[in-house]
Amino acid sequence: MRILVTGNLGYVGPAVVRQLRSEYPLAEIHGYDLGFFAHCLTNAQENPERYIDHQVYADVRAIDPDYLRGFDAIVHLSAISNDPMGDRFAQVTRAINQDASVSLAKAASEAGVGHFVFASSCSVYGVASGGARREGDPLNPMTAYASSKIGTEQALAELDGDMVITCLRFATACGMSPRLRLDLVLNDFVAGAMATGRITVLSDGTPWRPLIDTQDMARAIAWASGRAADNGGRFLVVNAGSTKSNYQVRELAEAVGRALPGTAISINTDAPVDSRSYQVDFGLFERLAPRHQPLVMLERSIAELIAGLRGMGFADADFRHSSLIRLHTLQGHLSSGRLSERLQWQQGERKAAA
Repeated sequence: MRILVTGNLGYVGPAVVRQLRSEYPLAEIHGYDLGFFAHCLTNAQENPERYIDHQVYADVRAIDPDYLRGFDAIVHLSAISNDPMGDRFAQVTRAINQDASVSLAKAASEAGVGHFVFASSCSVYGVASGGARREGDPLNPMTAYASSKIGTEQALAELDGDMVITCLRFATACGMSPRLRLDLVLNDFVAGAMATGRITVLSDGTPWRPLIDTQDMARAIAWASGRAADNGGRFLVVNAGSTKSNYQVRELAEAVGRALPGTAISINTDAPVDSRSYQVDFGLFERLAPRHQPLVMLERSIAELIAGLRGMGFADADFRHSSLIRLHTLQGHLSSGRLSERLQWQQGERKAAA
């Protein structure tokens, strides 16, 4: 089996390639990434790329279709990965998250690839009242990031051929990683509590968020990489997470406070309505993938974040302006002249990044 993982040098990629190596020990695994965050290693106990047979440093927007021949599965993680980056780079977000994703899937189908796994997002539900959202419920994207995920899903649904396509609408990512991000709600709360002894909730604490640890995202991706077409259909959109892991933001802050006694929690009760609040029903995923259900619950994610940050000697009260924030890292590349506004390595920089 030959597997290609795009965007493997990010936050989720290390867990994915480790899980794929565990489930497919004889597989030939390739990574494909521009390397924006390759240097952002955090408390890594091993080289996260040791599970990969071949690493390519290149732009998924310009992938050679011939390169895709011979792969049995493509796991597509490459994306401008959150709302602040999507707002800052709206056109590039569309070009990478949607246009390049659709082009890659079309080329993969023509090359005879058997499985295509697209990392989508539950953020497509936006502000959603009236209970937990199922896959067929109305969508309400509030950001360029969410809109790009919907646009890709819709285009993938129209692809002809035999390729089995799985769009995993992931809950909000969390947890420790060899390339940790702190621009995610739970990770931010843990870091804030550890560095300052305080958690500041900018909303009134009532918005809903479903969570999924990176390790469980990897389990879902491993399942989708070998999913039979009669298990959900040749084309499938499925919410990926656990129904019991829907939390209000204030509950997340309180859980971190219990793990780090003495933490002061400040909630902005006068805040305007948050632009994202949704509960999600993961019942379909539970029925289709019973052996790949989430195992890392909230308390364990928090404990592993605490242990990982302590292992780093983390004490940066100004971490929101550090390399642990993805937008800050991109801005550093831009200000140094390494990247263009289209998020492409400038001449002479691609080789250095590799």
